[in-house]
Formats: sequence, C-alpha cells, structure tokens
Amino acid sequence: MKSYRMVINLTARKKKDRTQQRTEATRDALIQAARQVFSEKGLDLTTIDDITERADVGKGTFYYHFENKANLISELMSSVMSDLAAASEAKCSSSDTLEGLLDLLIKSHVDFFNNRWEDFVIHFQGRADITLQKGYEGIDASFNEYLDRIAALLDAVIKHHLDRNTLLRISCAVAGFVSGYYSFAVIFSEEKDFEENLQAVRGALVAAMSRFIKESISDKESPARW
Repeated sequence: MKSYRMVINLTARKKKDRTQQRTEATRDALIQAARQVFSEKGLDLTTIDDITERADVGKGTFYYHFENKANLISELMSSVMSDLAAASEAKCSSSDTLEGLLDLLIKSHVDFFNNRWEDFVIHFQGRADITLQKGYEGIDASFNEYLDRIAALLDAVIKHHLDRNTLLRISCAVAGFVSGYYSFAVIFSEEKDFEENLQAVRGALVAAMSRFIKESISDKESPARW
C-alpha cells in the first residue's frame, strides 16, 4: 500500500511539474512576444491582441498571466533594468578608480544593448514615459532601483560619503550620457563603424562624466556655493 501511494504521489508531482512548465513557457512566450511588438510598434500603439497574436495564444491566456498591458510593461521593464544593473555590476565591481569605472560602465551598457536591441528600444521608451503625467504606473520604480545600483558602484570609488540625492544626480548624468550617446550612435553609424566611432569618443565621454562628478563633489564640499 505504501509503495502504491508513493507511485501515485510521484505521478501527481510529475503532472504538476509538467503543468507548471507549460504555464511558465506560455508566460515566457507572452513576454517575448511583447518585447518584439513593443520594439516594433511602441508601448502605446501595441494592443493586447497584437501580443497574443504574436505569441499564438488566446486573449484569455493573457489575462490569466497579467492583469492588463500596463502590468506586463511594468514587469518587462523591471526585468530589463534589473538585468542591465546586474550586467554593469558584474563588469564594474572590480574597478577601483573613477575613470576606470566610468569606462567600464560605458562598455557594459553598450555590450548589453548590442545583444538586446529590443530591450534598448523598450528602455528608451520607458525613460520617456516616466516623464509623462499619464504614463504606465510602476515603471519608475525599476529605473529608481537601477539608479540606486549604479550609485552604489560610484560610491565605492568616489569615497567622499556623498548624500544619496547627490549620488543619484550623478547616476542620472552617467546613465544619460551612456544611453543618450548609444541611442544616437547606433542610429547614425553603420554596424561596421559603430565600435570604431565609440572607441574614438569613449575617452571624451569618460572625461566629461569624470569632470561632472568632480565638480559635484567640489560643490558639495563648498557650502558657500550651494
């Protein structure tokens, strides 16, 4: 009897595992379909029908996994920004100089988006969306977490015990420098020329960001200038 119950339990567990795997696969298919359509049509113009058609599932399946389109956008943005921050941390954590860190931050962002163009388009749209009065709720939290993680990397090499607001201001500048340059360079450069053009301007980007940070530190240490 005991052996029989073990067989029944094992069969039920395997069935549950297969069901869970199918559920997760369907969810992943919806997310991948959304990434593709968002990068083609934009966040606003994409409909749930567009996503389910691309994923080849019914509309009811979408609502089983997500409350609405905004919920999917928020989850997708969170995943993109978390992956970007993790990639930057992995590449930059060993750097012990400001210039070295900034150079690696540029490289980590470029490498990340070169391999995930759809995510760059979504990231770019998300940055624009959070400035709107009627944007997609929740995506600003993903950007704030990303900026906090970049701030932690900067704090480790600046070593001036700057307050959080100053560090976040610096993080915003660094993120803006990198993603702003990338967005224009990738549009106006041929693929074969992109790396060469980037290498030519990378030193100037590092110098500009380093100067901005050092001026921020100088301002912070001079109360009369605030």
